[in-house]
Amino acid sequence: GEVLKNLNKFYKRKEIQRLGAENGLDARLFHQAFISFRKYIMESSSVSADLHIILNDICFCPVGHVDDLFPFFLRHAKQIFPMLDCMDDLRKISDLRLPPNWYPDARAIQRKIIFHAGPTNSGKTYHAIQRFLSAKSGIYCGPLKLLAHEIFQKTNDANVPCDLVTGEERVYANEDARQAPHIACTIEMCSTNTPYEVAVIDEIQMIRDPARGWAWTRALLGLCAEEIHVCGEAAAIDLVTELMYTTGEEVEVRNYKRLTPLTVLDYALESLDNLRPGDCIVCFSKNDIYSVSRQIEARGLECAVIYGSLPPGTKLEQAKKFNDPDDPCKILVATDAIGMGLNLCIRRIIFNSIVKPTVSEKGEKEIDSIPTSQALQIAGRAGRFGSSFTQGEVTAMHREDLVQLKEILSEAVPPVKAAGLHPTPEQIEMFAYHLPDATLSNLIDIFVSLSQVDGMYFVCNIDDFKFLADMIQHIPLNLRSRYVFCTAPLNRKEPFVCTTLLKFARQFSRNEPLTFDWLCRHTRWPLAAPKNIKELVHLEAVHDVFDLYLWLSYRFMDMFPDAALVRDIQKKLDDIIQIGVRNITKLIRASQSGAAPGTAEVVSEDFPTNKRDTRAASDHHGAKSPEALSVAVEAPTLRRVRNPRTSRSGMRQEDLKSYGRGSLANRLLREGLLTQEMLRQLESEWQDQHRNGRYGFGSKRDDQHRSKETGKKRK
Repeated sequence: GEVLKNLNKFYKRKEIQRLGAENGLDARLFHQAFISFRKYIMESSSVSADLHIILNDICFCPVGHVDDLFPFFLRHAKQIFPMLDCMDDLRKISDLRLPPNWYPDARAIQRKIIFHAGPTNSGKTYHAIQRFLSAKSGIYCGPLKLLAHEIFQKTNDANVPCDLVTGEERVYANEDARQAPHIACTIEMCSTNTPYEVAVIDEIQMIRDPARGWAWTRALLGLCAEEIHVCGEAAAIDLVTELMYTTGEEVEVRNYKRLTPLTVLDYALESLDNLRPGDCIVCFSKNDIYSVSRQIEARGLECAVIYGSLPPGTKLEQAKKFNDPDDPCKILVATDAIGMGLNLCIRRIIFNSIVKPTVSEKGEKEIDSIPTSQALQIAGRAGRFGSSFTQGEVTAMHREDLVQLKEILSEAVPPVKAAGLHPTPEQIEMFAYHLPDATLSNLIDIFVSLSQVDGMYFVCNIDDFKFLADMIQHIPLNLRSRYVFCTAPLNRKEPFVCTTLLKFARQFSRNEPLTFDWLCRHTRWPLAAPKNIKELVHLEAVHDVFDLYLWLSYRFMDMFPDAALVRDIQKKLDDIIQIGVRNITKLIRASQSGAAPGTAEVVSEDFPTNKRDTRAASDHHGAKSPEALSVAVEAPTLRRVRNPRTSRSGMRQEDLKSYGRGSLANRLLREGLLTQEMLRQLESEWQDQHRNGRYGFGSKRDDQHRSKETGKKRK
């Protein structure tokens, strides 16, 4: 008891906490180290002789003081936290306070920065591209493959040779594969070593993106171009000006106004009977896409469908169908994927909902109003300059949402406050040199906890990176290869894609090339056209697997040798998916009629799955059918509404309009309160009772037992 009392006294001493901080132990590490140290003293049968003497002096003689324990405490802390021995070196490596200094080539020239600021459909990007076309050499950096592809096409059509570079694709303008003076690329792929006359950085406001913002920061600070043309929202002007002040470069701002008028209507659509040609209904979940498109078809109208997980070719085909004045398809149903990257002839944007489901870091469902920036970007797609509609209109589906939509659209977009950063492979390699026994996930954690950034920057969210690092941790790979696998552009909500990455990494570690035949066996190629929604979702996942193969093929050419063959079958798969999307309402009907009672085929993608669930589904070593792997795991429970505005109208709409349709089982499944497995168990129990002639609910004890079992499963 005396020993424990003195140990706790040691822990509470401010002087000891200060000494701990000086030696790299912040409050969290200090606490963990103390718990371990206390356990070692109290439970170890062989405490070292010198520590035994000190404890004796402190507890039973007047000569000792609890502060005398500090050297022993620090020695113990260094055993459980090896990084404490090299803390100064690690702090230097993770010092992110001067990002401009990472790009000496860009700092060696005086660059001219021109910011083209304006809303959607204001011509800002058009003016930047005109300068790009007139330059001797240039690079266009965009957020999407579709945008890079569009600029690639336009530039070559203007007789300016231009290459296309994305994570999965290289297309050369010259037949001999010589690099053209102009390049259109996705922003992550831009080179900071190649000199250009002009660079265009599109959608600069994405520099604040929690996951991808680092790519815009890198391009803005690092591109070696005489002129940098930055396009995007005016909300980013101040931050870009401040960042360029640190590099000694001035920013010229050119403001643009919308080229066609945009009107927020005073009335909601209220019924799909009121649809007109050129209307686009914007939904924030696949389930709503399916539901709305089915209801439109029931009214004898054709509609095009666009959502994020569709392949680029299918999106373009659906956009072309909608834009074609001779096509009977006059209505578009889409997610926020139309916010950028597609040229669409839309007369009126109709928000099916103004709340968007998300999952918090704790894995809880949250419903929040769409931010003003996103609402303006989507609304601005109506009445595109040069299209058949000379002015755009915006409204909501439901009357109770319209007042709130007007509020959102009238608010000023909050200024962009900080630019994203991400640790480089070189920094992580230096960390690994100092901490050879740490896992990659731990290295990243330690890096972020020690990193120092100034107020204009933030460290990007590394959850996806850590998720993949944990998933492939047990596979023996060298650090550089492991880092590359963990940066693969992969949606961790797709278990089939995660499982494939795991198999890729395992075979890669055995030095066995991933051949075309292996990939065909794994994906069961050739694949037939989908007969229901579940099959369509699986085909989309297979398309992502082919993307993953192509992405890895450019980083490990010898281990992923069949990129050309994979690209060929990916084009065929895109055509198959196009057939499915053209017949999407038939697939929805087939799904609903073919499902078991209460299990109408509704893809559980309204809410991203949390990390734990996805990992459990993806890190399965046994052979599982693609169908089984594409079934979404149980969604976390809906907990709270983050934005107070949504509690008034948004939640009522979501609860009553979206979740209120169909049977009770259907509603519980959609809300994530019931899983397919629980439903099967309930059906099985009901059938057992029916066979045994028990039509009631049984005894009180039976009820309690069933309640307890169901509770366990939900947990």
